[in-house]
Amino acid sequence: MKQRARELRNHPTVAENKLWFEYLRQIPHKALRQKPIGNYIVDFYLPQIKIVIEVDGETHLRDIGYDDKRTKELERLGLKVIRFWNDDVINGFVEVCKIIEGYLDKNDYKSP
Repeated sequence: MKQRARELRNHPTVAENKLWFEYLRQIPHKALRQKPIGNYIVDFYLPQIKIVIEVDGETHLRDIGYDDKRTKELERLGLKVIRFWNDDVINGFVEVCKIIEGYLDKNDYKSP
């Protein structure tokens, strides 16, 4: 699982790259990319506030049930899962950041 996570970190999607380099890397909460949690590898994980951020592409349309199962399992572990489509990140980046900040605000985060 660690090897697969490393491969995913080394070959991110355009949307994952944008979210990481233009936003998540700069927030005061520690953010991890492609983090194994249980039987899954999540796109981004903020361990201090137990938030998972998933950026979904076309492959997620093939098996929506899998994503639902995965979300429920992560929630059972006490994590909050936030999902965005690749297109949302690329074409609605400011709005995506505002949504994430809404969750961070609940955890005493204030935008710089």
